Amino acid sequence: MTGSAIAMFVVGAVIIWGGLATSITYAIVKASKK
Repeated sequence: MTGSAIAMFVVGAVIIWGGLATSITYAIVKASKK
């Protein structure tokens, strides 16, 4: 893989994991407020 392909993969992974972490955190906060 070229450097740019690796960079694109890393950026995509960070966005995906960031979204998952945000969703999980939001769900935990929402559940704990009940």
